Amino acid sequence: MTVAPTAPLLFFDSGVGGLSILGPSRAALPNAPVVYAADSAGFPYGTKSEAEIAARVPALLGRLVERYRPRLAVIACNTASTIALPVVRAALDIPVVGTVPAIKPAALLSRSRVLGVLGTDATVRQPYVDRLAAEFGNDCIVLRHGSAALVQLAEAKLRGETLDPAVARDALSGLLDQPGGDRMDVAVLACTHFPLVEEELAAAAPHPIRFVHGGEGIARRIAYLTQGQPWPDAPPPGTAVFTRVNDDVHALEKALAGYGLARIEAL
Repeated sequence: MTVAPTAPLLFFDSGVGGLSILGPSRAALPNAPVVYAADSAGFPYGTKSEAEIAARVPALLGRLVERYRPRLAVIACNTASTIALPVVRAALDIPVVGTVPAIKPAALLSRSRVLGVLGTDATVRQPYVDRLAAEFGNDCIVLRHGSAALVQLAEAKLRGETLDPAVARDALSGLLDQPGGDRMDVAVLACTHFPLVEEELAAAAPHPIRFVHGGEGIARRIAYLTQGQPWPDAPPPGTAVFTRVNDDVHALEKALAGYGLARIEAL
């Protein structure tokens, strides 16, 4: 298949969490045209049912692919990936990269053999997480906790709002207060929003904890899948597209510009 240099990479999330995937991807492929899509009308995904997400995500990605003609799509959302990735791959005729909890690298790093998986409620209850824990952390205690409030904290941070430190503290306590949690030395940030507040989580930790997420690995995967393809000579302005444009979206303009997203559009 011939790929035009202007064909963008498409990143998709419910909100701004996918920026934690876009950042390392732009570093790996600095001249790549980018479209970042956020389903602001459906945000947040982590409190929705599996059926809602399984219906909504493929339909939206189909519309986005039709409009922007990307060379590749990234579901930069753990919740959407663990629920809808096979359906999306079956529906689209371009490569689709998903985002899965980084349990394998976390298990390699842990010395105490107690891991935490911090995600949304929808992600941490998925059988996919059970399979990853069984395959890569079968000699570990794998604790899980879902936090919708931490997703909102990341969105608020990028809007430039004052943050309540209790939110990060409560999210971590959801892991640390479980049996064995006092020995947890590695935590998987199993929601793409959470690396955006890693600094706040580290400040809330009562002892040193390594935080692991998949951003760098996904950037390497995108680079591999687009190897040999043409790119523009200079990075074009990126586009951020939202399913609902409101005051919260406009408050993100400065943060989006920091990721090279100069234009805002409505889907």
